[in-house]
Amino acid sequence: MIVRELRPNVYSLSALDWDRKIFDELVPLPDGTSYNAYLVKGSEKTVLIDTVHPSMSEGFIKALKSLGLTRLDYIVSNHAELDHAGSIPAVLAAFPEAKVLANAKCRSLLAASLDLPREMFGLIQDNGTLSLGDRSLRFMWMPWVHWPDTTVTYLEPDNILFTCDFFGAHLATSELYATEEARVERAARMYYAEIMMPYRKQISKHLDRLAIENIALIAPSHGPVYHRPEFILQLYREWAEDATRPEVIIPYLSMYESTTKMVNYLIDRLMEKGLKVQPFNVVELDSGRFASALVEASTLIFASPTVLDGAHPAMATAAYLVNALKAKAGYAGIIGSYGWGTSMPDNLRSLLPNLNANWFVPVIASGVPKAEDFTALDRLAGDICLANSAAAEPGPTIRLD
Repeated sequence: MIVRELRPNVYSLSALDWDRKIFDELVPLPDGTSYNAYLVKGSEKTVLIDTVHPSMSEGFIKALKSLGLTRLDYIVSNHAELDHAGSIPAVLAAFPEAKVLANAKCRSLLAASLDLPREMFGLIQDNGTLSLGDRSLRFMWMPWVHWPDTTVTYLEPDNILFTCDFFGAHLATSELYATEEARVERAARMYYAEIMMPYRKQISKHLDRLAIENIALIAPSHGPVYHRPEFILQLYREWAEDATRPEVIIPYLSMYESTTKMVNYLIDRLMEKGLKVQPFNVVELDSGRFASALVEASTLIFASPTVLDGAHPAMATAAYLVNALKAKAGYAGIIGSYGWGTSMPDNLRSLLPNLNANWFVPVIASGVPKAEDFTALDRLAGDICLANSAAAEPGPTIRLD
């Protein structure tokens, strides 16, 4: 646990989880993560903004007491997930006079998961304020980033925005601030892709609301503090908007190399046309890298053999992820192979109701791909290229089904 001062009497308390490899038994953590809480000492009141993972409660309480804290007036809970709220009971045991401040939805979630009595809570309202004496907090409700309970807390006159999961990054680093912007961008993009991307419409509205604020620092609960807020704000604007970039993502697998031959041939034709292509073998899929690639890609081509007259189960899993994350690709297609028969294209498309894409004519080979299949892949490569140029300017007719 490390304590650092952001401004006079405003402290960051970070629990660095260097070795954690997976989050919620779902999200890969190639760079570990951190759990950040923030303490603000006003001239009259002292407030703690969020806590840390419950496994790190003991060190967290020691860190609070190392700041000479003998009384805590409030604990602001911006979001009820336990990696941020799980140490609230330990804090209340150490500082029983503290009151937990949360919005109504967050309060109900905290009461359910932490079994806290109702009298422990104070309710906060959208645009409500709390005076700490020489400083004040203003609360802004921002639901669905990525839960329905999220609040962000704005400290005045320091102009620090405490955002909990919003703008976070799973990144354990010794740097307090986001000085290594290329590294932070990779981590923040993956974080956005994995939990924020399905809610990009709501996120766009919240970004509009924040645009009028004078923000000096953005202090999330995972990863470093943004001392240049426009860096992360602009990235989120780009990720949340409808526009895509010309890039073809190809989730694929092959059982007897027929589909692999088709994938390799299509990749070569697309690269010859100057398109960026990124294939992902879905048998051992790195879901974090795959999700990150979906953030701005224009085109998805699913490449699967047929199993039991449908998509291979590993491809079905990849399709489930694409659908759940609501990828914004504007074009999609299916290639693959079969033995005795196939309904694979229809089966695979049925798994993707949230993919609001224009679909190319499928290319499905009977057994080993033959000359006519490679000719069809040539046409598909041409259609993909036309589609990506037509995204900016209307062009020749594209073969869509």
